[in-house]
Amino acid sequence: MDFITKLPKTASGCDTIWVIVDRLTKSAHFLPIKETDRLEKLTRIYLKEIVSRHGVPISIISDRESRFTAHFWKSLHKALGTRLDMSTAYHPQTDGQSERTIQTLEDMLRACVIDFGNSWETHLPLVEFSYNNSYHTSIGAAPFEALYGHNDFITCVLVPTCMTPFKPPS
Repeated sequence: MDFITKLPKTASGCDTIWVIVDRLTKSAHFLPIKETDRLEKLTRIYLKEIVSRHGVPISIISDRESRFTAHFWKSLHKALGTRLDMSTAYHPQTDGQSERTIQTLEDMLRACVIDFGNSWETHLPLVEFSYNNSYHTSIGAAPFEALYGHNDFITCVLVPTCMTPFKPPS
């Protein structure tokens, strides 16, 4: 778990991305937030986006960001039964998976910011989709495939807009 901060502000005021990576499948969530969001709001986002979709993690590795060392955050995870492991000061490699994911995300975001300016938040779900469907040599699959057991291919039928809608025979 880590943050990418000091991004260009979006229309909704977001200027930070909360990066959460599953160490087993390398699956990642990129959550747009405001750097000033309080811990209570981050907790609601965490429960909605992570716990409700994947369950309670066994352990979490995070940097020593003050929000994650707060009593409330520690109490929440004690109640959930999650072990909190803080990375060692001045040794970001302790949380190496997040650091590698952040480097990849920053590269992907540079392209978005160049193309889309301050609307990076709008495109973040597609960046997350792209990341989670990209092959990772460390697991021999894409994170989506490692998590769900199959590729996330969507079959689409492209129909020119000038055609009339298809009506099945009665």
